[in-house]
Parts: sequence; structure tokens; C-alpha cells
Amino acid sequence: MRIGILTGGGDVPGLNPCIKTLVQGAVGEGIEVVGIRRGWAGLLHFNPDDPASTPNCVTDLDTRNTRTIDRSGGTFLHTSRIDPAQVKPRDLPPFLREGNGAEHPRDLTAHILRVVAHLGLDAIVALGGDGTLTFAERMHGEGVPILAIPKTMDNDVFGTDYCIGFSTAVTRSVEFIHQLRTTAGSHERIAIVELYGRHCGETSLLASYLAGVDRAIISEVPFDIGRLAELVMSDKRANPSNYVMVTMSEGATMVGGGPIAMGADEHGQMKLGGIGLLTGEALRHLTGENVICQQVSYLMRSGAPDSLDLMVAVNFAQTAIGLLKRRAWGRMVALKQGTYASVPITTLREGKKRVDVEELYDAAEYRPRIREVEGKPMFLY
Repeated sequence: MRIGILTGGGDVPGLNPCIKTLVQGAVGEGIEVVGIRRGWAGLLHFNPDDPASTPNCVTDLDTRNTRTIDRSGGTFLHTSRIDPAQVKPRDLPPFLREGNGAEHPRDLTAHILRVVAHLGLDAIVALGGDGTLTFAERMHGEGVPILAIPKTMDNDVFGTDYCIGFSTAVTRSVEFIHQLRTTAGSHERIAIVELYGRHCGETSLLASYLAGVDRAIISEVPFDIGRLAELVMSDKRANPSNYVMVTMSEGATMVGGGPIAMGADEHGQMKLGGIGLLTGEALRHLTGENVICQQVSYLMRSGAPDSLDLMVAVNFAQTAIGLLKRRAWGRMVALKQGTYASVPITTLREGKKRVDVEELYDAAEYRPRIREVEGKPMFLY
């Protein structure tokens, strides 16, 4: 058997240990492994008629060249957000460009299938979030044997309680929140910490819960800036050190407004961010107080994984190896109620994973509301 491994979407700590464990396990079973560079872009840019394209798109993986990759974060295979089903003109490799120049996104799934056949891949293991795994499901529908491993610091892939990268994101967030208390307290200010969380506010919710912040704004609940101003001033007066800490998901919105974006990335996807700064300016105007605004953003996904992400990454890979051995294709590895498992990859289409606001959040007070922990899973979901 010959398999391909790719990582797509944003990088997270834990990807390299997962890749290493996959390669070790596969080689131990006599399976050849090909690393696909830059996610689905590696297959998109591979030209079957030009051998010179090979080194930039794919590479053979073995136990020697993956021996030490688990000692660092990110993904040594590199990554991209390319979706071969919707390729924008600027993302097209030269050999696939039409003579008259395409003005609309193109579906190049047929090219991907041609490349998979050319490379002799019997299966693909895709590590990614919603975007990467949605195309993996498309490939499954086209008859390509697929296994999926969920990763995203937002922890918002439907069908699994946990995604690689989430624990480290929360750990980093708690650390930086506590570190920022020193400056907020020294200068007696309102501090706003903007965290990742495009559509799902779970990272902000849990980080605020664990760090004991005063108020937490999440993606799922639009907030009223006047109400928030009243709450933070009350918190500030009640604090002997005369400061207040607020966390915000990057996808948070004010009542009547929409998400704040910093423009688009190279693939045209909107880059959220800036709601913390906008809120800070509004609070400064309403309260007359000085405000500290800090985007943690990329620092949340930097460096090596914490021990929980390392454990899940390795065990997700071990679960995938078991599926490989049984040729149980079309599955996504998952954690379900604290147990390693797998679900059909089509589960991705069955819903959206969001914060259970009624159970875990006080929408009137803008803070976590954890009434009962007994009987709940580790991450309260």
C-alpha cells in the first residue's frame, strides 16, 4: 500500500508529532508514505507531465527523515488553505491556466484525481479543519480512500469533542492573560485580550473560565457596548487593584454589526481581527478610562504542543493506523466522551460545533456560567 499525508489550513502545535507517528506506524506495517506539501495545493500544483514539479509538491517520508520533527510545533510539510473545488485564478498553476484567463473560481477536482492516480496513492490521510476536511469528504465521494484527522485551535470540527491544537491554544491564552494582568494592574486599566475564534467562541470561553477574567465575549453572542461598559466599570471598582480583564473571540460582533476583518489572505479568505481594538476605542470613549488591547492571535499557535495536545496527536495517529490496517476508509478519527473513536467523514455535514450558550454562558453578564461540572466530559461538552 502507498499512502499520502497532507496538512491543510492553519498550523497548530501537534501536527508534527502526529505526522511522525503516522509514518512510523505505516512503515512498520510495510506501507509506503508520501508527504504532500502545502496541503491540497501540493496536488493542485503537481504536473504529471513535468517531473520537475515533483520536489516542490511531494516527498517520500520514512522513519529517518521524520525522526526529529516532533520536537517542534507547526507542520514541516507546510500548509495552505487551497480548496481544489474552488480555485481562484491567482492560485492556478501556470499549466492549468486557460488561454483567455478564468475570472471565476474553478473546480479542479478532476486534476486532483488524475494526480492521485499518477502518484499511485492507495489512500490519503488529511489533517485539517473544516475547509481541508470538507474537500477530503469530496474526495471520498469521488472514490478516493480517505482518512481524516481533525485539527484546529477553535475546536469547531463537528463530530469530535476535541481537535489537535485546542489545548495548547487555551494554555497559551491563559498564560498571556495572567502576564497581561501585571501591566493592567500597574496602570489601573481595562485590558482586552483578543483570541482566535472565528465562528466558535470555545477558546475564549474556556480561557476566560480558567484564567478567571471578568468578562468574556464569544462569537456566538452579539454584545451591547453600553452594557459592557457598565459591567467593566463595575468590575474595575470592585477590584482592589482597580483593573479589569476582558477576553474576546476574533469573530465577536456588536449588536447590529458584523464581524471585523483585517482584509483577505492570499486565497481570498477574510482575515478576522480587530474587534478588540474597536471595542477598546468604544470603551475609552464611553468610560474615559485608558484601555490596553492585545491580540494574542499567532502566539496561540506558536511553539511545541502542550502535553495534552501531544498525547492526542500521537493517539489520533495511532487510531488512524488502526483504520489503515483494516482499510476502514471514509472515517474521521475523533474523541467522543473521552474515548478515542472514529466517525464517518460525512458526519462533517451533519451540523456545526458551537458553544452551548444556554448551558455554558451567561449572555446577559458576558461571562462563563458553569453551573454543574459533575457528569460533564473533560472539556464540558
